[in-house]
Amino acid sequence: MTVNDALRLMAGAFILLSLALSQYHSPNWLWFTGFIGLNLLQSAFSKWCPAMFIFKKMGLKEG
Repeated sequence: MTVNDALRLMAGAFILLSLALSQYHSPNWLWFTGFIGLNLLQSAFSKWCPAMFIFKKMGLKEG
């Protein structure tokens, strides 16, 4: 698995989790969904994401 694959997997899982939590627990979880979206947007322009840094430190290869 590459860093990009892991990033997409993590973002998708967090979005689905926060949407489920907003339905079954509290609508305030949608703020977390918005935070994920903003982070993905800024990383598209800056080419930097904290999760990518962590995945690289874990030994995943860029691809």
